Amino acid sequence: MFATSLSLGRRLALLCAIVALASCAVSRDGPTKREIFAGSVMRSGDAHIVMVNKRVSHAANRPDALGFSHALRSGALLGGDTIRPGDVIALNVYENVPEGLLAPSTSNNAIIEELQVDDAGFIFVPYAGRVRAAGQTPDALRRLLTRSLDEQTPDPQVVVSRVQGDGATVSVAGGVSAQGVYPVTRASNRLSAMIATAGGVAVPLETAQVLVTRGNRQDSAWLQDIYSNPALDIAMRGGDRILVREDQRAFSVLGATGSASRMTFDTRQISAIDAIAMVGGLDPLRADPTGVFIFRDEVPEVATEILGIGQFVTDVRFVYVLDLTAPTGMFNARDFKIRDGDTIFVTESPSVLWARQISALTGSLTAAGAVRSAATGSTD
Repeated sequence: MFATSLSLGRRLALLCAIVALASCAVSRDGPTKREIFAGSVMRSGDAHIVMVNKRVSHAANRPDALGFSHALRSGALLGGDTIRPGDVIALNVYENVPEGLLAPSTSNNAIIEELQVDDAGFIFVPYAGRVRAAGQTPDALRRLLTRSLDEQTPDPQVVVSRVQGDGATVSVAGGVSAQGVYPVTRASNRLSAMIATAGGVAVPLETAQVLVTRGNRQDSAWLQDIYSNPALDIAMRGGDRILVREDQRAFSVLGATGSASRMTFDTRQISAIDAIAMVGGLDPLRADPTGVFIFRDEVPEVATEILGIGQFVTDVRFVYVLDLTAPTGMFNARDFKIRDGDTIFVTESPSVLWARQISALTGSLTAAGAVRSAATGSTD
């Protein structure tokens, strides 16, 4: 009698354990809507949960600040003929005497093909000495050399030409057709012209960004803005580095959608409704259209404007809420812009979660019945 009671008690304990385990082991995509709201600063969490409306969208939709600083935009155009340190000079000296200073005995024409301007800006010319060339045009240097050589040979005729050296060059890399180092010439002394010299962009125009490094300063701008705004088509300087790259921004979509994925921006701006559509939309069998959440570390200025309290100085955790079933829900989702690093999470419908729990429970009860039958059979 005692043994039979003990076996029954064990079977009941085993049944309770199976039911409890089944209720805890129900799989799901993430937190429920109730659990997300529980993370509000008004309850036990540290995030500000904000319903999206027209006012919130207007405050949150700050475009990414891209553009060149005043230091880059204020530079004047370089003269196409200005000689700079690193340039190479070619000289042609005609002398009016049979045996000149520079010309060979069989000719009155002396050709000096390569004279590189040193770092201090000087070149050395026989019988003229060390002559400053940097900062001068070829014509100005011609007159200076003519005066210097006139003391040595009568009425010399000097022709000066500037060969492109490394004195005023720009490196172009990244998403262009022909990466390389290019001289700053009269035809390529602006940013757009320099990119064209490198063969043009090889990345989608809509999301192409141009990063310019000059000394210790580094700024970037959208390629389309450079062509539409002349102020951004900055003048080139020797030593500038240009990097053309595709937009690096990305966001994640999780939960009850067609697929869970990390997506990159294929346009400069993506709305919440577009972002959901990019992963196949809401799952019609699982999604709760009243529970679309956007998780973001909001910048202090926007957080202060939206909440209207305090003065934040660091990024603030925000959870924006979209209810697609509301009268203006679709408009709100269309107007709200996704930003780099956002996480969009679509919760499951409560009925789906409940049905899954019931299914797990009934399955557990069936398993428990089988265990009980087996136990009873073994006792008999």
